[in-house]
Amino acid sequence: MARYLLGRVGQALAVLALTFTAAFLLLQVLPGDAIMIKFMSPDMGLTADQIAEIRASYGADRPLWERYLTTVGNFLTGNFGISIQAGVPVSQQLATNLPPTLLLASLAFTAALVLTIILAALSNMVGMEWLRAGLQSLPSLFISVPVFWLGIMLIQIFSFQLGLVSVISPGPVERLVLPVLTLAIPISAPLAQILMRNIDQVLAQPFVAVARAKGASRNWVLWKHVARNAIMPTLTIAGVLFGELLAGAVVTEAVFGLSGLGGLTYQAVGNHDTAVLQAIVVISAFAFVTINLIVDLLYPVLDPRLGTKGGALS
Repeated sequence: MARYLLGRVGQALAVLALTFTAAFLLLQVLPGDAIMIKFMSPDMGLTADQIAEIRASYGADRPLWERYLTTVGNFLTGNFGISIQAGVPVSQQLATNLPPTLLLASLAFTAALVLTIILAALSNMVGMEWLRAGLQSLPSLFISVPVFWLGIMLIQIFSFQLGLVSVISPGPVERLVLPVLTLAIPISAPLAQILMRNIDQVLAQPFVAVARAKGASRNWVLWKHVARNAIMPTLTIAGVLFGELLAGAVVTEAVFGLSGLGGLTYQAVGNHDTAVLQAIVVISAFAFVTINLIVDLLYPVLDPRLGTKGGALS
């Protein structure tokens, strides 16, 4: 188990290193220059020598390899650089914009898991076949809906038509209801599909027939044995989908006018603020890798056989 843990941590660090390097190189070759965008305005009246001095102060005149090593060293010490457009440390911008996005993503992820369990449970507990088929078709509908369109429709229905959720001066809790649903519904779709399929596969196993033959009810077998065996592949996909959740948060925050990494990313892309973009990419990759690492470490807890000698984790 210790060897497996060290191996997974090593893989996570390798993924972060590759992500950092790829993001750095891609951001350097992108057309545009944040310094030129900010300081080349005719209204500022700066000379070429003054522009060169500004570039030198930001280290933009150094060779690529030197900038890379400097950036790596800074990131390892928690220094994400200076935002050229805002003129403040990137860490200061992240401290303001990261918590709202983390809250939104966490609530949406939790809501997606709840929706997944509800859909899977109802589809296996209802007795009417047509209703069961309808519930099993819902994930296909959810997954095909674009995030921005879903957000607009939720605003139209629940705010303008039904008046249940205010979009004008909402409270701190009320303003999160629709964004959380907008993110949770598409994420719950593939999770529900996989969980439903796994439940059907486990229900077809011989041990289920034996348990039913001994007098156990279908619902008792479902919750006692089937769910535990069916949940593990769903957890794997849940970890992968967390990356999608972060990407969807950018669009959702724009639709609902929320402050967070979405707005910060939008501004950084428009201004070619590479220091901000580099930090956002690394933080997103760190969250993605951490969630997947936690999911992998949950496997032995859900199935002790995986942690035994000769098992999958030995």
